[in-house]
Amino acid sequence: MDLKHQCVKLNDGHFIPVLGFGTYAPQEVPKSEAEEATKLAIDAGFRHIDSAYLYENEDKVGQAIRSKIADGIVKREDIFYTSKLWVTFLRPELVRPGLEKSLKKLQLDYVDLYIIHSPMALKPGEELLPKDEHGKLIFDTVDLCATWEVSAWSRQQR
Repeated sequence: MDLKHQCVKLNDGHFIPVLGFGTYAPQEVPKSEAEEATKLAIDAGFRHIDSAYLYENEDKVGQAIRSKIADGIVKREDIFYTSKLWVTFLRPELVRPGLEKSLKKLQLDYVDLYIIHSPMALKPGEELLPKDEHGKLIFDTVDLCATWEVSAWSRQQR
């Protein structure tokens, strides 16, 4: 059996492909490249696509997925999409708005896996890396257990 089509069964009965395609790219790579690369990955057989709010390319990745669905190459349920909760959304009341921002950019109805990008909370707001007047990151105090509980509840609502 081809490794890229092998899956692992999760404890909730869903399956996750063991091989995933990551869409992170350095800033100097045009964001439009994420769309083409994701299309090529799906054509090559990848069914697990990984992106994140931080990568600022979820709109392009979502377009690639929607394009392959429209072409009849895959169905939405064939794709296992992973996104990540960014560190400025770690307050429990910001988990859902963080997910909704990703879904809006993706123009998809759901993600299959939503994980905490990093267990280090930064000041909530529009800046990806909020800094003070001295250029130092502005941290936030968050109970990560409460964040996790909210994200676990959100998954059960799907």
